[in-house]
Amino acid sequence: MKYLVPLTIAAALASAVAAPCARAADDDDRFTLRLGGMDVDAQSELTANTVFNGTEQRYSQDFDFGGNEIVPRIDGVFRFGERSRLVFDYFKYDKDREASLDEDLSFDDVTIPAGSFARAETEFQLASLMYDYSVVDTDSVSVGLQIGAEWAKLEGRLHAEAGEDVYDDSSSEDGYAPVVGARVTFTPGEKWLVNFQGQYLDADWGDFGDYKGSISRANALVEYRLTENLGLFAGYDWFKLDATREGSDGSLGLDQRFKGPIAGVTLAF
Repeated sequence: MKYLVPLTIAAALASAVAAPCARAADDDDRFTLRLGGMDVDAQSELTANTVFNGTEQRYSQDFDFGGNEIVPRIDGVFRFGERSRLVFDYFKYDKDREASLDEDLSFDDVTIPAGSFARAETEFQLASLMYDYSVVDTDSVSVGLQIGAEWAKLEGRLHAEAGEDVYDDSSSEDGYAPVVGARVTFTPGEKWLVNFQGQYLDADWGDFGDYKGSISRANALVEYRLTENLGLFAGYDWFKLDATREGSDGSLGLDQRFKGPIAGVTLAF
């Protein structure tokens, strides 16, 4: 799944196998589950701010994880009223990168030998459960306002070897907070659905310890129903994690962005 299926191919396949009984997408479905993947491009910026000898020091560095990564993506909808539904989703990014020295690196009386290497791994998980109320609900357009809870976890691990010396360390932080959002859904045809969605979370609202910042998310997808219960979807997803941890001698910040195309299968009942 290095390249996600283009929407044009999905539509052509759907036209070839769609059953005559296919109905309007998302029309009266009690439960909808979308299983797929996301071709993630992750970009990060690490910042630091401290005071040394009475002078304020600032640091900023961009870095990446050496290429895109295909990660699982799950979301679903449970309708329990004419205008009421529960919306849930789950996203997980897990990537590692390894680097080694081609030659000795010396500083003062310390020498790090060639062949020494370090391997870093980062894992980010995000899950949310929201109540969605349709303030506009017609045959072709639905507009919903959302409120609920979101859980996030960021974990990092480091393993390094320099000669006979080995270093291992890890850190993990997680928390939850209320989240607000909005959704716009169009059904332009009998078998088509177009969905736009966005959410926002402020770390100060919830249980994120010493961290401040926010998590923002926006996504769009187009879905084609092959039958009443089976469909294909493709679209785009974007996340932004902006976190800062305050300490007695300064602060450390991480601006982490995830973006990329999505595609998968829809199951509806």
